[in-house]
Amino acid sequence: MQVKKAGFLTKIVVLALLIYMATSLLNLRARLQNDLEEKNALASQVEQLTQENTQLADAIENKDDPDVLEAVARDKGFVKAGEKLFVDVAN
Repeated sequence: MQVKKAGFLTKIVVLALLIYMATSLLNLRARLQNDLEEKNALASQVEQLTQENTQLADAIENKDDPDVLEAVARDKGFVKAGEKLFVDVAN
């Protein structure tokens, strides 16, 4: 059985297809890398927002707790009746 040699045009077409496939593969790999980085960033954002939601749910659940109310009042700068407030003006 005799095999016919590929012509010059056939070789050029095959070479062009190989180059096209290689560049497509490299572009696809770059897109995949970018998508993985975006996925990781979004996953960390989801984790952060989940923690924040948990903290807010706890705050809502314990909104009538005296310790929580006192902590919020202290954060806002309120003092109890009869307490003296000293403000550091040196800084």
